[in-house]
Amino acid sequence: MMMDRLGQRPTKDESSPGLVRGIDYLRNPQLNKGLAFTIEERMSLGIHGLLPAVVRTQEEQLKLCKLNLERYPDDLSKYIYLIGLLDRNEKLFYRLLEDDLEKMMPLVYTPTVGLACQKFGMIYRRPRGLFISFHDKGHVYDVIRNWPEHNVRAIVVTDGERILGLGDLGVQGMGIPIGKLSLYTGLAGIKPQQCLPITLDVGTDNQMLQRDPMYMGHRHARITGKDYDEFLDEFMEAVVQRFGQSTLIQFEDFGNKNAFRFLTRYRERYCMFNDDIQGTAAVVVAGLLASLRLTNTKLHENTIVFQGAGEASLGIASLCVLAMLKEGVSEKEAKNRIWMVDSLGLIVQDRPKGGVTTHKSQFARQNHKPVDTLAEVVRQVKPTVLIGASAIGGAFTQDILVEMGENNKRPVIFALSNPTIKAECTAEEAYSATQGRAIFASGSPFKPVTYDGKTLYPGQGNNSYIFPGTALGIICCGIMNIPDEIFLLAATTLADIVTADDLRNGSVYPPIKNIKNCSLQIAIKLMDYAYTNSLATVHPKPNNYEEFIKAQLYDTNYSSSLPEVYHFPDI
Repeated sequence: MMMDRLGQRPTKDESSPGLVRGIDYLRNPQLNKGLAFTIEERMSLGIHGLLPAVVRTQEEQLKLCKLNLERYPDDLSKYIYLIGLLDRNEKLFYRLLEDDLEKMMPLVYTPTVGLACQKFGMIYRRPRGLFISFHDKGHVYDVIRNWPEHNVRAIVVTDGERILGLGDLGVQGMGIPIGKLSLYTGLAGIKPQQCLPITLDVGTDNQMLQRDPMYMGHRHARITGKDYDEFLDEFMEAVVQRFGQSTLIQFEDFGNKNAFRFLTRYRERYCMFNDDIQGTAAVVVAGLLASLRLTNTKLHENTIVFQGAGEASLGIASLCVLAMLKEGVSEKEAKNRIWMVDSLGLIVQDRPKGGVTTHKSQFARQNHKPVDTLAEVVRQVKPTVLIGASAIGGAFTQDILVEMGENNKRPVIFALSNPTIKAECTAEEAYSATQGRAIFASGSPFKPVTYDGKTLYPGQGNNSYIFPGTALGIICCGIMNIPDEIFLLAATTLADIVTADDLRNGSVYPPIKNIKNCSLQIAIKLMDYAYTNSLATVHPKPNNYEEFIKAQLYDTNYSSSLPEVYHFPDI
């Protein structure tokens, strides 16, 4: 008799005489293979007759999924179809994702996920992840215990305050943790049952959502201050109590103030990082390091101007400083190469208009007069690198782009804001204003641009190049605390993967289709670093890191349902 995944023999459902528990293989997306169940499996599991007679291979199912996907006229409908597939047949979903990453990633994550978050109340179908309310305060552990999987190794958590460039979306921000963790599996092979998306419902200050009948969260202003901090403390403690100290917790899309506070508050006590600060920094620094091969310079020889001084820009700037220190310059010299512009203009010491917050103050210019606009900063400073992370669409105007082209043989222009409508400029605008000489990258994907007979393929500075592989390495060797050197190592590893052909084609990143290999190489480097620096807690040390990692990865191919015991191997 076939046993179920808990090692128990299937028994009749007492409430439905004659119905055996083998039907769970059709209801559970982790077990379901749809029409790929063989006749022998159908007989053994007691599901013969519950499916049509035809038996299809996974490859045939894959073709059918692609045909179905093409039937939908818009990306949001395609997103809904893909999430539905994930809810029905997990392995087929991830097989489809990895089969064509370039096409699927924009559908399951940026830019489509932004629209999915905005419409979350309308497209919500099936529970996925945990919603933990502030009103559960005092009982957070009990809520986390309700999650059925015990071997959770990676959590992505948000409170929905700053979703992409869309602002406060409250619990509708759940689309981000769901999307991120699908990429943990699709791009790094981390088993989906080891991943847990969580949204913390502390209210929303978005009054439109408070009035929206489709909104599914609490309709009150955001909880702040001591109560909010105590709630977060309880959440972090409950995660460790339930899943262990080595559980990776990725903070995602918290507001600027809270993001920096919690990174400082928790990084020494928990296995956590903030992807908006540290993941973004790593992928952008990787692009900058790759661009040096085109500009024939070192990083500390460049002058970098940032439009925007939030989580992303400050994280990038800090990691740039660390990279410059590795080149042998002092911290003062490194910071002197960085100029930051926010909504009030150039960040200078003792700025009379609006002042400077604590986190921005480390990059405030000393003894420099205030400058009101980015255009004027570019004219005065003549940067070699211009980075946008402001969520202000069109912030890099034609005049600014032309100025960058006139001042540099190969201007580096990164328009990183998501979604696409928030990008500081388009790839075509950057190439046209600089006669095709710009080294361009963006946060969301742009189509290839043909300029003066040459087709350029703009690189996408997507965090997906970094966080899946970083998470894989951290999980495989059991790192408890994550130093900034981890992200610099991930950045340098990614930059080294960029080929001469990639650079000639206009991209400072490898092709999207190669991200799984990028994740593997990053994980290998991180494991070596962790064991060398006594950060690893998984012992004994593997003899071969690559073989060890590959042995842990999720397999998207169907396995036989005929063995006596069905179980999930653990990392």
